[in-house]
Amino acid sequence: MALAPNASHSPVLLLLGFSRSSIPDSLLFLLFLALLTTILGNVTLVLLISRDSRLHSPTYSLRRLSVVDLGLSTVTLPQLLVHLASDYPAVPAARCLTQFFFFYAFGVTGTLVIAVMALDRYVAICDPLHYALVMNRQLCACLLALSWVVSTVHTMLYVGLLLPLYWAGDTEGNVNVSHFFCDHRPLLRASCSDIHSNELAIFLEGGFLMLVPCPLIVLSYALIGATILCLPSAAGRRAASTCGSHLTMAGFLYGTIIWVYFQPPSQTSWDQDMVAAVMYTSITPLANPFVYSLCNKDVKDILCRLCRQGRVDS
Repeated sequence: MALAPNASHSPVLLLLGFSRSSIPDSLLFLLFLALLTTILGNVTLVLLISRDSRLHSPTYSLRRLSVVDLGLSTVTLPQLLVHLASDYPAVPAARCLTQFFFFYAFGVTGTLVIAVMALDRYVAICDPLHYALVMNRQLCACLLALSWVVSTVHTMLYVGLLLPLYWAGDTEGNVNVSHFFCDHRPLLRASCSDIHSNELAIFLEGGFLMLVPCPLIVLSYALIGATILCLPSAAGRRAASTCGSHLTMAGFLYGTIIWVYFQPPSQTSWDQDMVAAVMYTSITPLANPFVYSLCNKDVKDILCRLCRQGRVDS
């Protein structure tokens, strides 16, 4: 593939994600500013679980998920707000790759942590007598550490494939990227290099990474569903409601990721990619603390107790 005369490894990237939107920037700024409650919700949950020793059981890998969601929101939302408030949404190549690295590291870790939580919930419901023996702290720590290791290696591979690429700038040397953060697909579309190796990595290595946790989550919840059917009606309905909400969130997250990254580029549009990206970078991290914590009796009891103490102290 012939390169443009002004092609460069390290251009200035213009993230023009919402420039084609008919919604005013001021309204978009207020909407995404409201989504910053994602950070508040996840910080509250992390502090709550860290504060009370009763929530330190391996069941509460929820704290790890909250840390991941907190990181994911911090990587994308503040920069988006700055760009909506500015007329020149420029990002140097080095900062763009840094955002890309942390976004993928947190994002992939989050999908793997959800798979670990599904396995944990399966053991807790289907084999409660052996739960403490099977899902002990050492095993949970190893599974969560493995999630970070796999995520980091996966992200370094993708960064390594991006580094050799060239981007052709405009007359001022800027490269227009039709997205609101430095994501893989938009960066590849903006490149003037041969991107076949990158596309192959997405479908093969990325697809394999999705194929491992997805069946684990589906199988875990299928076995949980079979066990719930044998429970008394009241307990069964309560467990079914809780697990149903968890499975919905997992399906929502994996569904949007598969929609964006594993469809042929010709089958996706700019609008669809943007909507899906908002879902898994903002909506899902915002919903997770409410879905996973408000469905948990221990977390609700401790939160209510702290609120009562606060009213008494005041």
